Amino acid sequence: MKFRKVLSIFMALILIMSLSACSGTAPRRNPSASTASVSGKDSKTAPVTLKYYTIGTPDSDLEKVNKALNELLERKINVRIDYNKINWSDYGHILSNIINSGTNFDIAFATEGDQGDYSGNAVKGVWLALDPYLSTTGKEMYAAIDPLLWEGVKINEKIYGVPTNKEVAVPEWWMYSKELIDRYNIDISKYSTLESLEPLFKLIKQNEPDYTVIELDQYSHNFFALESYEYVLNKDIPLMVKSTDKSLKIVNIFETETAKKTLSMLRKFYKSGYINEDAAVKLISGLEKDLKVFWREGGGGPYSTSSWSKDTGYEVVAHQVSPSIVTTESARGGIMVVNSRTKYPQECISFLNCLNTDPEVRNLINFGIEGEHYALTPQGQVEVKKDSGYTGVQYTQGNWFILKTLKGDPGNKWDVYKNFNSEAIKSEALDFTPDVSGTAVSTLLSAVSKVTAKYYPGLMTGTVDPEKVLPMFINELKAAGIDELKNTLQQQIDDWKSKKSAVFKLN
Repeated sequence: MKFRKVLSIFMALILIMSLSACSGTAPRRNPSASTASVSGKDSKTAPVTLKYYTIGTPDSDLEKVNKALNELLERKINVRIDYNKINWSDYGHILSNIINSGTNFDIAFATEGDQGDYSGNAVKGVWLALDPYLSTTGKEMYAAIDPLLWEGVKINEKIYGVPTNKEVAVPEWWMYSKELIDRYNIDISKYSTLESLEPLFKLIKQNEPDYTVIELDQYSHNFFALESYEYVLNKDIPLMVKSTDKSLKIVNIFETETAKKTLSMLRKFYKSGYINEDAAVKLISGLEKDLKVFWREGGGGPYSTSSWSKDTGYEVVAHQVSPSIVTTESARGGIMVVNSRTKYPQECISFLNCLNTDPEVRNLINFGIEGEHYALTPQGQVEVKKDSGYTGVQYTQGNWFILKTLKGDPGNKWDVYKNFNSEAIKSEALDFTPDVSGTAVSTLLSAVSKVTAKYYPGLMTGTVDPEKVLPMFINELKAAGIDELKNTLQQQIDDWKSKKSAVFKLN
């Protein structure tokens, strides 16, 4: 009898432990907060509500998903989320206004550049340094997320955000309409340079009048990645290094033969009518549904065609055309940050830990409510319902490897991703973060970015003649101080490299 009693208690404990995959309720910062009575004796602290901002089209069913999410989170970690989505084109400036006005929030999505300015706001003290929490409340997510991603989000050896655990490298892929690839029996693996694409584009232009041959917009393309170039800062400042070059010599990319050759080819494509006429003024909008396009470019990992096909509304096939290199930019492609002024740091970390380790929470915030927004196939894969009313933005919210796969995905999808990550090449500049806080540097950045904004869209879409316009662009960049900026950043990257080398020798 005693054995049975002990066994019953043991089994009950296992059942209780299995009810939640999260690490447990977040520690309360205010033990005297209002409580709810349970059985007249026990008490439970009222849940904290965290205000969370992220990017994406606000969904008609966002409130419904938010409610379901909170029911789950309250049961698991006694936390609630006020879940807010801001439209793609508005996110950067609205979040900036929220930060500058001192408006309360707890968690936000950020990348480098204009979508949250991860490094810039970290240096300013806007984001909370997470290091003290990653060995305690956040230790499970720290173990779950790839070490290269944690390295990539470091700024001055501190971590200010939780990277999305996804592909560590985001190489360039060229995607094509599967319908046309099948119709003309095209082997897409043969095409990895712009020059090689010319006869293919000519074929489609002549025979498929309903299709746009190439779709480009102002800033979505990174043709220089084909030659392993990465930005030192971002695309607004055309200073780049070769990821595999140990010297990390910075160049103005538009002064290189690579750029001249690329721009010449794009101009040829535009004049031939292959590129959409509005490319230079077309805002970044992601992949447009049901717009018939033969060729697009995109950055991603294995099986990205599943999400791209969903976004376009028709099946696409794709071929990787640039090396898989882990860069600071790829590591910082999707980050969740905590406001340094939050009243609830432990609760924020508890939520982020849960989001990255609990499949039930992660799948809900990505796919919505089962039965309403998606159905499960007999194989346990997600079949998203048409016009479901909710779409998660996968790269912005937590660990991919605990997500269910989509209908049609191979069963070993996440194993393939992990293998892809293990084979990626580490950039020589991984985690280098330029110091742009000084007034002089800020002035140079502003001047150079204005010149880039003036010329980049026209040149990189083939809309203008590079033989006439490129010299004007380079002259104005020089007048804006790009060489001075290049020298400053070169000194910084050389100093960073020396310190890294010294630390490596010590270890």
